Amino acid sequence: MSPFSALPLPNGQTIGNRIAKAAMEENMADLHQAPSEALMRLYQSWADGEPGLLLTGNVMIDRRAMTGPGGVALENEEHLDKFRQWATIGRAKGAHFWIQLNHPGRQTQANLGQQAWAPSAVALDLGGFSKMFAQPKAMGEEEIEEVIARFATSARLAEKAGFTGVQIHAAHGYLLSQFLSPLSNKRTDRWGGSLENRARLLLEVVKAVRAAVSPDFCVAVKLNSADFQRGGFDANDARGVVERLNALPLDLLELSGGSYEAPAMQGEARDGRTLAREAYFLEMASELARLAHMPVMVTGGIRRLPVVQQVLDSGIAMAGIATALTLEPQLIKQWREGCDLNPQIPPIRWKRKPLAALATMAVVHHQLRRLSQGRRPKPGIAPLLALIKDQLFIAKRTRQYRAAMNN
Repeated sequence: MSPFSALPLPNGQTIGNRIAKAAMEENMADLHQAPSEALMRLYQSWADGEPGLLLTGNVMIDRRAMTGPGGVALENEEHLDKFRQWATIGRAKGAHFWIQLNHPGRQTQANLGQQAWAPSAVALDLGGFSKMFAQPKAMGEEEIEEVIARFATSARLAEKAGFTGVQIHAAHGYLLSQFLSPLSNKRTDRWGGSLENRARLLLEVVKAVRAAVSPDFCVAVKLNSADFQRGGFDANDARGVVERLNALPLDLLELSGGSYEAPAMQGEARDGRTLAREAYFLEMASELARLAHMPVMVTGGIRRLPVVQQVLDSGIAMAGIATALTLEPQLIKQWREGCDLNPQIPPIRWKRKPLAALATMAVVHHQLRRLSQGRRPKPGIAPLLALIKDQLFIAKRTRQYRAAMNN
């Protein structure tokens, strides 16, 4: 299967090629948590590169529950015109453009001043960095039902704004992933314990979203193949969730892995069954794809066209690319034209793994901000400098967010 062949989806829609720009957190909302001009310029650069699918970074279903202070939130129609403009830009060259819907759960920064909600009152274990995150409070039935309703509302608004789909984020240690993991979900009611109960929230969210949108609007899920923590959500759990998702009208399943506590999505896969630094979720994803009734996409470290081909040859329907597109936003178009490009950021091998993960994200964020300003990427920036700049930027956005929430 060629990377540039079309991908038919279960709902009758077709994606023009099999390479997606995967989600990355941009932190480029305006002061109202709506899409900013900088964010639109960033997506213009990616749309011009002709991916089959563009996935946004986190779009939050609740502006009181943010993964970062500069994130976009879609709760109501107040700023829907800006979302319409964003959707128009992303779809201009024919790509599908899907919003990634998310709730952080316990992965909420303490300095945002918001209550962190989670399946159970189990705090993040990040050693000395744990205090950076708010102490979570176990959700009651009312809070759980509100979250389900908010996912559905945000999906309905995304369709109204002109996006062609949504992706429900149930990976990387965010709220839906927290319900799936026995490490963070210690509940004894219908939302915890057995896998059937731990998966209930994800399934209810999918059902509510599907009911809120039209049949030809795409609904996808992002799921961990494993969270790479002993006693956590593992490959057997992932198989069980995929089997349950098979009964629902899903159009695409993206498989990734890790969480803030085990940041495999930063390139540090911990399962011991990986390819060397590229497509590092491929083996487990291939196993799960054989179970899945919907097309499967894998994301994680892909930056070369031969690896994309390897992904497709393994039975995966689509390859997602993230960091490489911050270094060369025209990468997919250039591959189609025969250019052999392999953009990459040098790995950061600091001893303190959480700090190295933050530095890696900071280097990526530096590229995103340059692209949003119409400038070329600068992959050679020193990781420490990138981290300092990123922390200053986040501190500024945090002050702005807190001021807006206090008004």
